[in-house]
Amino acid sequence: MISARILVVSMSWAVLSAASLICAEDAKPAEAKLMLQRSPVIQELALQPPSLLAFSLPADPVSAPWIDTPDLSRYREFQFGMSLLAVAKQADVKPSEARVIHQRPAVIQELEWRPSRSIGSSPQGDPVKEVLFSFYNGELFRMVVNYDQQKTEGLTDEDMVGAISAKYGTATRPDAKIILFSSFQVYNDSEKVIARWEDSQYSFNLFRSSYQPTFGILVLSKRLDALAGAAIVEAIRLDEREAPQREIARQKKQAEEDHAAQEQARLVNKPSFRP
Repeated sequence: MISARILVVSMSWAVLSAASLICAEDAKPAEAKLMLQRSPVIQELALQPPSLLAFSLPADPVSAPWIDTPDLSRYREFQFGMSLLAVAKQADVKPSEARVIHQRPAVIQELEWRPSRSIGSSPQGDPVKEVLFSFYNGELFRMVVNYDQQKTEGLTDEDMVGAISAKYGTATRPDAKIILFSSFQVYNDSEKVIARWEDSQYSFNLFRSSYQPTFGILVLSKRLDALAGAAIVEAIRLDEREAPQREIARQKKQAEEDHAAQEQARLVNKPSFRP
């Protein structure tokens, strides 16, 4: 009896073991079949190296903040490199009002602009009193902006720096002076820089006038200003070298004009003169 029961249990264990092996063998082809049926896109991603997969993922827009770079290539509507005609049109002034400062080795011109003269301007709220534009061979290379005394009265250096920094970015405080005002002379009229905003091409320099309690800002194109400065120095050197000849020519012309005037008066007065 016991032997028969042992025999039944042994046969049942053998059947169960065989069934497990059969199920395992049947599962292998199905799994292989599933692998072969994977999507081509998934297979391609599975074969990609980790670096390429990371590069293909979209960047998180929050982790890459937008950096607004200040534009130092212009002051208001006036951009460096603009022609004299374009500046005059924008400022609503006549191009003929420009002064020719030097004609050689480069043409240096200046044009003054007062915002209150422009059509559609709002002089009551505009702190700019006047702007002096300078041109090198017809290209705008420098602007000297003088602010109205009444519009800036009471403002401190820090007030001005803060207001300008809001538009042009962080300022530096160099221990330097700037040359400004007219191109009539070799740069010899200077003011201390309160603050500076600059990049590799342009420079904005805040100053306080030594002649009156007003602020101003000198803005320039570094490349064009360097060319213009060299041209102005050479022009003045040529003028000084030729000054004696020009003076002789001026005196000769004046003498001729005086002689002609005397002859004209003689023709009028001689016939009518009675002793």
